Amino acid sequence: QVQLVESGGGLVQAGGSLRLSCAASGRAFSSYAMGWFRQTPGKEREFVSAITWSGGHTYYADSVKGRFTISRDNAKNTVNLQMNSLKPEDTAVYYCAGGSTVVFGTTAGYAYWGQGTQVTVSS
Repeated sequence: QVQLVESGGGLVQAGGSLRLSCAASGRAFSSYAMGWFRQTPGKEREFVSAITWSGGHTYYADSVKGRFTISRDNAKNTVNLQMNSLKPEDTAVYYCAGGSTVVFGTTAGYAYWGQGTQVTVSS
């Protein structure tokens, strides 16, 4: 069992930066792929970024490519999302998730989800 807790959300002006962190409990963290997703009211949860268990491969949605960077520290059981050049359309609740049978680029295969952290980007 893995529990995930996100932090780092908040209010930022367009063009600014935020760094989201996801702290995981459980010894199996290093064996899971991890992902970040976001959701706005009335819309489906969408893929933002993902990273393999080793950190050797990363994936990004086209909408965030070049602006967001995902990283993980298996020794500290954390995964981070550095978000730069934020836009109002990045406003959403951001979720951290993990799983061992994920389909990169989708929400499929993620067995564990955090509660989410709100990111609001003002224009």
